[in-house]
Amino acid sequence: MRQTYEVQNVKCGGCASTLKKSLAEQFGEVEVDLDAMPRKITLEIAPEQEESLKLALRKLGYPLSSDELGTFATIETKAKSFVSCAIGKMSDNE
Repeated sequence: MRQTYEVQNVKCGGCASTLKKSLAEQFGEVEVDLDAMPRKITLEIAPEQEESLKLALRKLGYPLSSDELGTFATIETKAKSFVSCAIGKMSDNE
């Protein structure tokens, strides 16, 4: 089923590139809407994959907007998102 999710910490094309490349193997094509606020991703996903998506997004530093994170987890995901963004920007330049 095609689903759209709001995600945190997505700022630019580098972030979008990281999301698309990192999630592609497990979830297929991922669309990232950089015009929406909060940012949104859209993909084909089965209900039983949602928890895996949630964990994969947190690992990259882009948790779902609906995630309730504590202070430490919020800081940790923001730091991860900066690294993921930089990786996405570098891979776009290759």
